[in-house]
Amino acid sequence: MQYDTGMVFLPFRRLLPLVLCGLGLWAQPPYDILLKGGHLIDPKNGINAPRDLTIKDGKVAAVAAAIPATQARKTILIPGLYLTPGLIDLHAHVFAGTGGHMLAGGDSSIHPDSFAQSVGVTTVVDAGSSGRHNFAEFRRTVVDRARTRVLVLLNVGGKGMTGDSHEQDVDDMDAKAAAAVAMANRDVIVGFKVAHYNGPDWTPVERGVEAGEMAKLPVMIDFGAFHIARPFQELVLKKLRPGDIYTHAFYAPVPYFDASGKLLPYLGEARKRGVLFDVGHGGAAFEFKQAARAVRQGFPPDTISTDVHSGSLNAGMKNQLNVMSKFLNMGLPLADVVFRSTWNAARAIHREELGHLSVGAVADIAVLRLEQGDYGGGGCGEPSGWRMS
Repeated sequence: MQYDTGMVFLPFRRLLPLVLCGLGLWAQPPYDILLKGGHLIDPKNGINAPRDLTIKDGKVAAVAAAIPATQARKTILIPGLYLTPGLIDLHAHVFAGTGGHMLAGGDSSIHPDSFAQSVGVTTVVDAGSSGRHNFAEFRRTVVDRARTRVLVLLNVGGKGMTGDSHEQDVDDMDAKAAAAVAMANRDVIVGFKVAHYNGPDWTPVERGVEAGEMAKLPVMIDFGAFHIARPFQELVLKKLRPGDIYTHAFYAPVPYFDASGKLLPYLGEARKRGVLFDVGHGGAAFEFKQAARAVRQGFPPDTISTDVHSGSLNAGMKNQLNVMSKFLNMGLPLADVVFRSTWNAARAIHREELGHLSVGAVADIAVLRLEQGDYGGGGCGEPSGWRMS
């Protein structure tokens, strides 16, 4: 059975005032918008039940089983639909820079507003496209201009992802300088990224962790080439700290199973240490069979993300909803999939003000519909049956 998720992003900028006249007195409803008749999934608050929700001044104002329509200037009826926090894509590439190529130059990155809000993603985390040399340009041209909230994992390499040769330059991986940029931009930089290194040594990982220690921020690791000299087990059992993130969790080279097909115990040990496993689907970093077997044996990802770029966007990964749908089809409950795309993602980057719909929280909201049908797998290994739209 297949799920596929689809979103309606609800704009709250222009609200037409509705006034009530009674006994010669003008009265204003207390709320701006009421979302009525939906099923709320809010993992942080343990809610998975029918609820109405109101918005006032861009914040969640009230959540209750039934709120009268007279209480809001505008009522949106959503019976049969699911109401969730706005989705957080923890691994994206959205830096269309001018001083480089590849993901830091716009050759492969895409603008966040072109894909995010249409599928219910209200926050994207750019995973290492920029480094300390070009972060200022990234901030000026994308981060501060996009309607979508853009947060940043700063690449430990000074030039970011401008091409393979730059990502192999360990001399430009300055932990102290990277930490200084992060600490000066704490409003948008939420951690560090190490990626695509092909050498047999641990230098990039060690410098990324060093920067994380200085700035008190997590590090996300794309392991690059897998070498006997630096085994993956050592990465997650010794090199990474609690709260650090390994992305591309279901990449084919990651050792998952023993000869009998059972999950290797070191993975559970790494999780107990506090290391997080992020999907980071991408164009070639997701093995569907490996993920399905891991989920069946009790090892789902901590966070669900896309690794969206121009190459993955039109391949086996379409968007956040597509990746969420794959895990629904693997047997994860809808509330669990939402949890890994909202509240757990917010906690991973220490932005606990996001990813939930508590009263007083920012009104980042997505609305989903669960559908049943025959949608096909598109040759990517997905079974048919269910989708969200």
